[in-house]
Amino acid sequence: MLKAGHRIRELRRAQKLTIMELADMLGVSGPSVYFWEHYRSYPSLQNAIVMADFFGVSLDYLVGREFVPKSPQDAAQ
Repeated sequence: MLKAGHRIRELRRAQKLTIMELADMLGVSGPSVYFWEHYRSYPSLQNAIVMADFFGVSLDYLVGREFVPKSPQDAAQ
C-alpha cells in the first residue's frame, strides 16, 4: 500500500470532498482519513473496498498495484 495515501487524497480531491466528508461517508473519524493520506496508518480492507467502489476504481489501483484506474466492472471482464 505504498501509494494508497496519495491515491486516496487524489481521488478525494477529484470528487471535491473534504477529509470530513469522506470520513462521514465511511463512518470513520476525520483524523483517520488524514492519517491514511499521510501514511501514518492504512484503511481497513472493508473501508478500502468501499472507497474503491465509491471512486469507481479497482482496489489494486487504490493501493498502488495498478497505474491505470480501472473500474471494478472492467476488472471483472
